[in-house]
Amino acid sequence: MPSYSHCNTRKTSAPPPGICHSYSSKDPVPPSWHTDETDIGATGCQGVLRNHTDYDDRDQSRRSSAAVFDSGEACMSELLPGLGSLGFEVEFHSHAEAILSIDFPEVLVELDQTLSTIKIPIDSLVRGGGGEHELTQELRRRLATRLWHKHNFEIKKLIDGIERESISHEVDHVRSCENGKVALEIEWNNKDPFFDRDLENFKRLHAEAAISVGIILTRGTSLQNGLRSKILEFARSRKIKSFNDLVPFGISPTARQESLVTSRLARNGDVFAEAWADVFVSDKFGQATTHWRKLEERVHRGVGNPCPLLLIGIPLGVVTP
Repeated sequence: MPSYSHCNTRKTSAPPPGICHSYSSKDPVPPSWHTDETDIGATGCQGVLRNHTDYDDRDQSRRSSAAVFDSGEACMSELLPGLGSLGFEVEFHSHAEAILSIDFPEVLVELDQTLSTIKIPIDSLVRGGGGEHELTQELRRRLATRLWHKHNFEIKKLIDGIERESISHEVDHVRSCENGKVALEIEWNNKDPFFDRDLENFKRLHAEAAISVGIILTRGTSLQNGLRSKILEFARSRKIKSFNDLVPFGISPTARQESLVTSRLARNGDVFAEAWADVFVSDKFGQATTHWRKLEERVHRGVGNPCPLLLIGIPLGVVTP
């Protein structure tokens, strides 16, 4: 179930970014702005849509981060039905849901159909090797068939026809549509500063009108919190009782991991499977890697603001035995 938060409106003669607006899924055109100074009550998908940004008159800083609906489940079933039914975490920021639903409906359909069928075999979570994870590779192939391709944006500054500055921003997945471009980055298991890079890139590209919405896909809360239990389940079902038992599965613990597991066994008397699962998850999928909480922290601080954003968290349910 996606998480949503609250937003207030203030009387205004013009609609500054982030002020809430009324929207019905049946409306043929984007809605008009509210001008009454009031806290608007939600009335569901076909009533008031409170947008993601709450601006303070003094500092215009973003404090509230997500769309609010009277029935989040109903709206999820309308915008991203497949993801909603599977427990994906979804947040829209800075009018992203209005932009996508009105100007880029095909993007929502493509994302919903592509992501709602992904599966992550438990073996792929524990196998060694560098480079991209199998999930990232598979999603790249699927998205490419739907015309999502890597794109290098180049922004040049000219003075009297002479180039003075050139900046490039590469995005792994870009969908070019009739009404503009949408950018997507997949952060399965990188160091969490990669979120800063992605969000700042989206902010700059949006400021230059190069993209309309930025999307980030990462491990959701349930997946991050449930990894230890899944890895332990793997170790027990495969009867892993020593480092040698890991070899047939292509698992090669680092010297550091072996030292930590050995020390824990000697100190606490744990069984091997539990000690190895704890050390493995902490080392490979620790809190300093890319996952939902780290992404939310940055967005709530205003990183990437005011670029419209769609955040998607992968749930534990996609992991298969």
